[in-house]
Amino acid sequence: MKTKLELLSPAGNLTTFQAVIQAGADAVYFGGSSFGARAYAENFSKEEVLLAIDFAHIHGKKAYMTVNTLLKEEEMEERLYDYLLPFYEQGLDGVIVQDFGVLSFVRCHFPKLSVHASTQMTVTGALGARFLAAQGVSRVVTARELSLSEIEEIHSKTGVEIECFVHGALCYCYSGQCLFSSLIGGRSGNRGRCAQPCRLPYTCLDKNRKSINKNPVYPLSPKDLCTIDRLPDMAEHGVFSFKIEGRMKQAEYAAGVTSIYRKYMDLYLKYGKDSYQVSPLDQKILFDLGNRSGFTEGYLNQWNGADMLTINMPSHAKGKDGIQREIRENYIENGKKEKIQGSFVMGENAPISLTVRSGNAVVKAEGAFPQKAEKQPLREENIRRKLEKTGDTPFAFVFLDIKAAEGLFVPISEINELRRQALSKLEEELLKPFKRQGGNKGIPVDFSGYAHRAFQGNIHLSVSVEKKEQFYPFLKKYEVHRIYIDSMALKRDNLAEELKDLYQKAKDAGKELYYGFPAIFRRHTAEFYREIITDLKVDGFLVKSYDALQFLLESGIPGEEICLDANMYTWSNRTRESFLKLGLRDTVPLELNRKELRARENQGSEMIVYGYLPMMTSVQCVEKTMGRCKKEPSLYYLKDRKGAYFPVKNNCGECYNVIYNSKPLNLLSVAGELPGLGVTGFRLNFTIEEPGEAEEILSQWCSFIGSGFGENAVLKGADFTYGHYKRGVE
Repeated sequence: MKTKLELLSPAGNLTTFQAVIQAGADAVYFGGSSFGARAYAENFSKEEVLLAIDFAHIHGKKAYMTVNTLLKEEEMEERLYDYLLPFYEQGLDGVIVQDFGVLSFVRCHFPKLSVHASTQMTVTGALGARFLAAQGVSRVVTARELSLSEIEEIHSKTGVEIECFVHGALCYCYSGQCLFSSLIGGRSGNRGRCAQPCRLPYTCLDKNRKSINKNPVYPLSPKDLCTIDRLPDMAEHGVFSFKIEGRMKQAEYAAGVTSIYRKYMDLYLKYGKDSYQVSPLDQKILFDLGNRSGFTEGYLNQWNGADMLTINMPSHAKGKDGIQREIRENYIENGKKEKIQGSFVMGENAPISLTVRSGNAVVKAEGAFPQKAEKQPLREENIRRKLEKTGDTPFAFVFLDIKAAEGLFVPISEINELRRQALSKLEEELLKPFKRQGGNKGIPVDFSGYAHRAFQGNIHLSVSVEKKEQFYPFLKKYEVHRIYIDSMALKRDNLAEELKDLYQKAKDAGKELYYGFPAIFRRHTAEFYREIITDLKVDGFLVKSYDALQFLLESGIPGEEICLDANMYTWSNRTRESFLKLGLRDTVPLELNRKELRARENQGSEMIVYGYLPMMTSVQCVEKTMGRCKKEPSLYYLKDRKGAYFPVKNNCGECYNVIYNSKPLNLLSVAGELPGLGVTGFRLNFTIEEPGEAEEILSQWCSFIGSGFGENAVLKGADFTYGHYKRGVE
């Protein structure tokens, strides 16, 4: 049985921050005015952050700030240091990060600050956790999709602290892998602005676009998570920090949920698993505080399933206001205070004094000299009444010894002032160990020379294929330098032999062959590839996760043979340089516009210029949700309210779905501008296209490149999108 666990609660404002601590949180996570993944929460001003940090420490709790968005170049190099510095000096306990460059930045400039890897980093196994731990991460917030045994393996094989979500809203997509809101509406989840298109209705269609369901349903909308019954199991499988979701929720919700989980965490810690049982009344309180078509225990013992989704009713519901009113009274309006002990002394020929103690902290304040009472001497009960009136301070006396010589008098105002001085000194003494002196600003890294550096050599043309039949026509195209064959293009059976054959064909055609690892690289995937990695005959690998990256590095694959895909997010030069130090190459991010791309060093990077972009990668399966699972790869569509058709492919070998944008990205009509960005290569991603269609699209690009990037080309064929090349994200 564990002896220490952390209950981690959310706060969208200072009132909620204080309320969840009063309700029993061991730590609170919150966002400041910038760089947090809940841009539409009320969030905290600078002054409120400083107050919150002190409030937490006075009460013996911890404060973690979210810096869990992707940062653009000027944000990273011009704003982040000054933004974090006052909070670091105040004693902030940790930051939660998504951007690999932010991780590098914090470790460099604020070395005493703990860094927690956000669930947005999509860590699904010990491999990814080990990679991030080596970069300085002390805690990993695991992907919500993991089973108990997978969580346990991360803990046992890495030793990093494990933080897991235990209650609140669930995302349909693996966190950090969602561009749905970004691509259809410009509100990026990677910038804390998700519009939640997963909560909207969709019509499910087969590959021929024939409707499966008569009426629109909500196949992408999960129920809320509630694991109160599984708390002992999670603790005994390595979870240290139990995280409640809800920075957008009201104080009553956050404090109420916190109070229930506090009650049962204490029950487990005191009596163990055998005596653990949640009362129906407390389960109802959680339900009434808020649910979405009921609750689910998530993925702890279930891979996926329609019973985890709302399907017919996605709206959030809560019960009557009675419980809310009780929570307000207990945790918001009348919070608990820290218990202190005191000793007051008033004697002749000495100033009055008050000594106060909290834990190991002891301070003494002195005031005026008492005078002989001419009329009414100061009585003990009057002194006690004034000293115990601690007001808005975080303290309350549980013991107060008063030694007052008879016949003496001081004005009541002097007693009040003495109390104020003593409590102020005590607060200062309690906070002293948390204060720090400055960060390590050092010499700023100068990336200014990177801007507008056009690539002088020949731009390489690459193609990526998710169908094996797309591979063969590209062998004839002399302009194609490299072919990426995605894991979805090949079956697991006899994979090494099949790759060997394709590799030889690529070599005969004078091309490089790279293998694209699965987007999600969980334990069963690592076990499969561990058996065959030495037999995979390719020139290199394309990786989409920290787990896959670490797998290759541990397998002895040099960094020069590894290319990071766009979802490894190198928005800033610092992030890109942090990967380059490991010998890795990258793919240009998909959410930066052309102005932002010009501020980024792109030499050695590939840029995706065509393709149906993946918007969601989910462990859920649309085919299974609709009761049509055949356990074989297939193509489906989701039709939204505006008539757009989003392709859905299921990767049965790894058991996840990919939902693509309804229109392909195609930058051919602006391709004349692209060499000026300095990119080394263009990549065309082919997913659902038939071989002939793919060949025609590639031919347009080959013709344009062959013309020497003259006038912008005129696009032929289907509707397309520029993605974020022109607009970008906030």
